[in-house]
Amino acid sequence: MKTWTIMLFFVSIGVIQTYAQETANIKGIRTSYWVKGLEKRKANEPIVIFESGIGMSGNNFSVLFPKLMSNIPYFSYDRNGLGNSDPDPSLKSDQDVVDKLHLILSALEIKPPYLLVGHSLGGAFVRLFTAKYPDEIAGLVLIDPTDFMLTKTEDAIATETSNSQIGYQQLWVKMLSDMISDKNLGEGVKLEMKRELAVSEKHFFKEYADLPLLKNIPVTVFIAYNRPIERYEKEMNSKLGINDRFWFDAYDQLRIKHYANLIKQNNNCELILLPGYSHGIHQQDPDKVGVSINSLFKKITH
Repeated sequence: MKTWTIMLFFVSIGVIQTYAQETANIKGIRTSYWVKGLEKRKANEPIVIFESGIGMSGNNFSVLFPKLMSNIPYFSYDRNGLGNSDPDPSLKSDQDVVDKLHLILSALEIKPPYLLVGHSLGGAFVRLFTAKYPDEIAGLVLIDPTDFMLTKTEDAIATETSNSQIGYQQLWVKMLSDMISDKNLGEGVKLEMKRELAVSEKHFFKEYADLPLLKNIPVTVFIAYNRPIERYEKEMNSKLGINDRFWFDAYDQLRIKHYANLIKQNNNCELILLPGYSHGIHQQDPDKVGVSINSLFKKITH
């Protein structure tokens, strides 16, 4: 199976380390997770909560676990239907995903404050989580997050100025549809993609419209841009009418603008631009991401 890697839809490939996984029955549905440091966690000390990209196991973050300072507690998990977690057909929207994570944390007695780390679509999820539970969030680390802020007008302009025939919003729907029909994908992964298709097909990230401003919490955003375009991508782009580098550059600039605006009112924030990096920044350079998480943890606790 060839993996879509257009912009923000990437199954990261890297050295995945194996860590002991635990399971819990949350309202009759098995949820698998990784957790460390709860027994030594101090009162009101943040815990790092990892949220993976679409279709990805929480073990995708295992490259970061050894990069965290020994005193940092953390939690990562398989969303329902992914990895070793059972599907949960009741999850119909991104808000349902956010509420389910909150339920899991409550059931496991993992109390706030939370330092949320989200990759790709997981970046959108943690933004929604922050809007729903603002008083529980101490900080955010967004790793090449999906641009849920892209408007229909911006999408049309980027398509036109890049001399392409398809925009990102239309491509997002096509990618989801194509992956759902891929016989090589597991049913749990397809269930997640079907959910995202259902909430994106008519209104691109409708649940994220008019979210309240972020509280004044520290935020670090990593954005990969000007990344290498693979040969098979060039072939696919040609079929879809995507004008390669011009298309990518147009949407990169919009994403940079959107996330710069997201954090402009906050103190202790960073927008880290990484030219030539892949979408799986934490896989490509776990040291860099680990240093930033450690630094943000220190800012919050001192």
